[in-house]
Amino acid sequence: MGALEGKVAVITGAGRGIGREHALLFAREGAAVVVNDLGGDNTGEGNDAGPAQQVVDEIVAAGGRAVANTDNVALWDGAKGLVAQAVSEFGSLDIVINNAGILRDGFIAGLEELQWDAVIAVHLKGHFNVLRHAAAYWKEQSKAGNQPNAAVVNTASASGTTVPNAGQANYGAAKAGIAALTLVAADELERYGVRVNAIAPIARTRLTLATPGMSAIFEAEIPEGEFDPFSPANISPLVAYLASDKCPITGKVFAVQGEAISELAGWHDVKTIETDGPWSIDDISARLP
Repeated sequence: MGALEGKVAVITGAGRGIGREHALLFAREGAAVVVNDLGGDNTGEGNDAGPAQQVVDEIVAAGGRAVANTDNVALWDGAKGLVAQAVSEFGSLDIVINNAGILRDGFIAGLEELQWDAVIAVHLKGHFNVLRHAAAYWKEQSKAGNQPNAAVVNTASASGTTVPNAGQANYGAAKAGIAALTLVAADELERYGVRVNAIAPIARTRLTLATPGMSAIFEAEIPEGEFDPFSPANISPLVAYLASDKCPITGKVFAVQGEAISELAGWHDVKTIETDGPWSIDDISARLP
């Protein structure tokens, strides 16, 4: 039996890149997979049912179970429909992998409102939308006496956690928000039998190749048959573990690329100044780094 035998998983942005590798591995490990992908370009424009269906066809050809979904997770009803499809097609929902994302980079002084709104909508709101409707389902199941054993894995980024990237204010803010959302959700949903974690992956995808300064790290040619540390396939085993019953972990964020997995910690106190009375500007100026 696979590590995810009998589970039902929703994976967003699963038509290409890291999400595609998640879907293929989850199916090999025994999960029934709802492969969600709007099929748009890097900026989120357009739609194409082909990428999601191609992944489904590959899973089914290998003997697995999967259905395609092209709902837009940035929309409330799109995410609601995605969760409903998992339950109607496979009878339950055990796993949510929030992975869908786009890029509309630009420096703050010239960033357009639409560039900001679109990225926040797909990443941060898209994560919340799917999480919210899945959480409502799990809460209902728990109250009915069918306590879930469920898992959520969100997708943050180094751009929003450890390495701020100029030109990605919208993307970095969304990804930082996803990391915070993960911690809050882990605290709230534990009572319903749901674990919530996040990853901050580095891999060779169409989004990272389009990110200024990133493409250079992927240029080295890997001889055929040798380990490729930047293959998207190297991200998925961690996600499968976090989604499996083997995993007791919740409320964590992990940086991951092929060669390393690191647990990340958020804002923390590095130096404190104190006073016995009211603060003065001069006192703060003299003592604060």
